[in-house]
Amino acid sequence: MPEDPGDKLMGASPDAGAPARDEAEFSTGPDGKPLAAQPTYRKDFPIDWPADQYVARRDFAKFLVLTSGAFVAGQGWIAAQNIARHRRPAPLSKRIAKVSDVPPGGSLVFAYPTEHDPCLLISPAPGVLVAYSQACTHLSCAVIPRVEEGVLQCPCHEGYFDLRTGKNIAGPPPRPLPRIQLAIEGDDVYAVSILERTV
Repeated sequence: MPEDPGDKLMGASPDAGAPARDEAEFSTGPDGKPLAAQPTYRKDFPIDWPADQYVARRDFAKFLVLTSGAFVAGQGWIAAQNIARHRRPAPLSKRIAKVSDVPPGGSLVFAYPTEHDPCLLISPAPGVLVAYSQACTHLSCAVIPRVEEGVLQCPCHEGYFDLRTGKNIAGPPPRPLPRIQLAIEGDDVYAVSILERTV
């Protein structure tokens, strides 16, 4: 039966039906006997370069299957996290301040939707209230309102956001600040939802 050139490329073992390799490829053992007469450990732990670099077709296929399985599992985990994120319930309405607490040109720090999410309530002009997440969209440093200049500044890397819209206007921030949707009932100001934006 002629030798299959694919067996040489894939490194098929004699167990897989490939022809036996030339023993001249291997060095002679210390006792001078041929490879076939050497102890089993000599075959299991080769000291010869060709034998050490040898990979059986079955081992190669097993490696490919396991690697592909790991990639599929990783993609499945990412998809599951994405679905779970979109199924989270919307944050509840939360009273954050009184209108009178934030005079024109002033600002107030509050937490929404959890106590670990700092936000800013700002009054850039009389009768106008805006609110944003205080975490810069670059590396989450706390932004500082500069009402008189009409911007929110990230002091860590000199990022700037427009005060009225929250859009990134200078520096490294890649996207606008998340905007907190507000509702006013009488003199009370409520945070009712978060608007995540990419542009």
